Amino acid sequence: MPETGPNVGQVAPEIDLLDGNGERWTLSGAHGKVVALFFYVGDGSPVCTKQMCSVRDNWSRYEQTGAEVIGVNTDSMERHRTFAAHHRLPIRLLSDSERKTIRDYKMKNLFGTRRGVIVIGRDGIIRFRKVVMPIFRPADDEVLEAINEASK
Repeated sequence: MPETGPNVGQVAPEIDLLDGNGERWTLSGAHGKVVALFFYVGDGSPVCTKQMCSVRDNWSRYEQTGAEVIGVNTDSMERHRTFAAHHRLPIRLLSDSERKTIRDYKMKNLFGTRRGVIVIGRDGIIRFRKVVMPIFRPADDEVLEAINEASK
């Protein structure tokens, strides 16, 4: 059975990755903000594209929460940049080519990256964790509700 941690109530492991524009993003740099991490299989795959476009289509709702909304997978910075530009994605996409963050958050599977969402509170504690089957995607309403709960 795959590992399921770090779990709700535990401290979120540090993240230090580059985004599609080559800019460094760290979890510690977001301290004091709620962070929603979308782990997804790969840029351009059908379900992932629907997932990221759904976040885009609901972006004003995400912005209203004040949370940092981040996508994470193993794709290159260039691939992230191309994918984001092609689909006009406002979400920051982090490149975890060494799979450190994916391992730290236990989001690795046999084929690469698991699909799931982790919401981290302002205090750095994980408040929500959901992993879904590869052919499904987390619902925006559920993620937004988790962000709002973590903001209280």
